[in-house]
Amino acid sequence: MQSSQRDGRRRFSLGAMALVGVGLLVLGVAAALWLPKTTRLPTPAADYSVTPIKVEFDPPELALTDLAGNPVSLADWPGQVVLVNNWATWCPPCKAEMPALEAYYQDHHEQGFTIVAIESGSPLADVSRFVEEYDLSFPVWPDLKSLSLAAINNDSLPNSYVIDRGGVGRLAWTGPINQFMLEKYVTPLLEE
Repeated sequence: MQSSQRDGRRRFSLGAMALVGVGLLVLGVAAALWLPKTTRLPTPAADYSVTPIKVEFDPPELALTDLAGNPVSLADWPGQVVLVNNWATWCPPCKAEMPALEAYYQDHHEQGFTIVAIESGSPLADVSRFVEEYDLSFPVWPDLKSLSLAAINNDSLPNSYVIDRGGVGRLAWTGPINQFMLEKYVTPLLEE
C-alpha cells in the first residue's frame, strides 16, 4: 500500500505543478495584454550622426566637372570653409543627411561657407533628378570614376571632410551628419 500511496502523491504533485504552471502562463499572458505598453519609437535616420574626428591634412587637388559640364576644383573656394561630402544617389544614409546639409548651407553660406557634394558613380541624369528632388542649392559634382573617394582613400559612403579658410582639412566624418553636429563642429570654424 505504501507504494500506491507514493504513486498517488507523485501523480497529485505532478498534476498540481502542471496546474500551477498553466496558471502562471495565463497570468503572464494576461499581464502582457493588460499592462500599459511602452513603445520605443525608432530614431529617424536624420537624427543620427557620427561625431567627426579632428584632423590636419592637405586636401586633395581634386578637379571634376559640375552638373552643367563646367570644370571645377576644390581650389575654386579660397578663403572659404568648404565641406566636401562624398555620397551616392542610391545610399540611404546619404539621402537622410541631405536635408540637414541643405539647411546648414542655407543658414551659413553668407558667412563664407559652401558644400561641395560629390556624387560617386551614378549617371548624370540620376544625379540631376536627385538634386531636383531634394531641392539642393549647393554645388553638386558628378564623379563617375569615384576619383574623390580614391583621392582621400575612403570608399565608405557617406563621408565628409571640412577644409578651413586656410586650406587645411580640419574635420572628417565617415557616416551621416545631422544639423546638430554641423553646428557644434563646423560653426566654430566659420568664426575663426
